[in-house]
Amino acid sequence: MKIKWALLTILFTIATVLTGCDNPLMVLDPKGPVAATQADVIMISIWTMAFVVLVVIVLYIFMIMKYRASKQRDDYEPPHIEGSKVLEIIWVAIPILIVAFLSFVTVKTTNEVEATPKGYGEQEPLVIYASSSNWKWHFSYPEEDIETVNYLFLPTNRPIEFKLYSYGPIASFWIPQLGGQKYAMSDMVNTLHLAADVPGEYMGRNSNFSGSGFAQQTFNVKAMPEKEYDKWVDEIKATAEPITEEKFNKLLEPGHVGQSTYTGTHLEFSPAPEGEHAGHDHGSSDTEKTDSEKSDESTKDSHEEHSEHSNMNH
Repeated sequence: MKIKWALLTILFTIATVLTGCDNPLMVLDPKGPVAATQADVIMISIWTMAFVVLVVIVLYIFMIMKYRASKQRDDYEPPHIEGSKVLEIIWVAIPILIVAFLSFVTVKTTNEVEATPKGYGEQEPLVIYASSSNWKWHFSYPEEDIETVNYLFLPTNRPIEFKLYSYGPIASFWIPQLGGQKYAMSDMVNTLHLAADVPGEYMGRNSNFSGSGFAQQTFNVKAMPEKEYDKWVDEIKATAEPITEEKFNKLLEPGHVGQSTYTGTHLEFSPAPEGEHAGHDHGSSDTEKTDSEKSDESTKDSHEEHSEHSNMNH
């Protein structure tokens, strides 16, 4: 009787919770190709794990029903069993196959989402520099020469290339309905490829703990057709005030601010940590080296050659 009421309570709780979910989980309600790929991986993992759990539960019930002590005679003695090679192979092979399958799916989709979204390879991406500070987001549009704070406008059906970095602790840039998160760090730039197929308004946030105010470090995202996006850009250029170094430094101070828009970008006086402005060397090629570095190397080579000639003369 107690078991019956416990089961009824669990079923009632699950039904109540599901009834209160008017909207699906955002990660399972994709509005772009990257998010759709990641949602498929999540569902594949869920169904695989659900299958494993179901099989284990069924086998468990079968075993306790078939081999329970009450079915045997009082003088029953179990036979001596050495083991079964077939069974041992099965219960070792099945987990290996499951892990191999999930690993293959994960690696394949990870490579897909790290590249330009499918179907957008021929288009020129819109590059947006997304930088974080305590506790806000700064979005620089070099192509349009505008900048926004705590909100993001995107054209639909065009690849977006985000350049992520931080003016403070590590933050995590995440728009659940468009794609998974990626870190923004202070000494390097990470690249995130996304695209929006469906016009609408979406939520973005910092999903990495970065201090007392990180929970409110959110931003609004609006995806719109290309013509509406171009109209918005023209309006910004006609009405917004220019971003200045003084204003930008004020925005970098810890705290929360509302949404704001500017002409120009802070990249002019506070460039992103990439190329010659990178925080440390990430294997840059010789063409990326500064003039001073090349001069130092030239001087070093000259000294080495002089030393070699001296040794030969002696």
